Amino acid sequence: MSDTPADERPAAEATAAADASNAAVVDLLGVLAYGQLIAFEHLADDARLAPTLPDKAALGGMAVAEYQHYERIAGYLRTIGVDPFVAMEPFVAPLDAFHDLTAPSDWLEGLVKAFVGDGIATDFYREVATFLDAEAEALVVEVLSDSGHAAFAVEKVRAAIGADPTVAGRLALWGRRLVGEALVQAQRVAVDREALTGLIVGGATASGGLAELGQMLARLTEAHTKRMAQLGLRA
Repeated sequence: MSDTPADERPAAEATAAADASNAAVVDLLGVLAYGQLIAFEHLADDARLAPTLPDKAALGGMAVAEYQHYERIAGYLRTIGVDPFVAMEPFVAPLDAFHDLTAPSDWLEGLVKAFVGDGIATDFYREVATFLDAEAEALVVEVLSDSGHAAFAVEKVRAAIGADPTVAGRLALWGRRLVGEALVQAQRVAVDREALTGLIVGGATASGGLAELGQMLARLTEAHTKRMAQLGLRA
């Protein structure tokens, strides 16, 4: 039974709700910041595997863009009094685990991973951003803007399939593995970060109940299928 007087409970509940909302925003920006930081790292690694100098330069430019996105989020977190490294820390283990389990074996797998794997995350974060305040939502949309990698990956993967159709099967299997590992790590984050999970479920409930949450997952699945088709691969 609560010890808070009845006339003080609405204010206390509002404060608790605000604290949970703020924690969820910090969590979302923390996972985004670390995601952008390691995207920079992995694009730089992919550039080393690039078969031509123009490809190497293109990936290098995309890596720089990802780092700039990281800096934007880190700067915003500092303006609201949050240490970006503290905000990122809870997400280091699950995101590192995903990347360790999905290390590409060659140039093409690296392209598919960046396009498909990052695409799933981007779609999800954009969906969640709709539950944030206008300023935080605008920041999320900005840092998730395409740095040019989508068109680059589609061009290179389709060209490779055109030159050797047998690679399509291997890359399709790789795409499915990426989705499976991404879902496992997303569930891990959801279990560990109650505030972030509460933002998603609470936002979905406010805008239409669990049906809306199901529709969001359906949209994510549909977007993944379309993304694989863009590459010339079956989901």
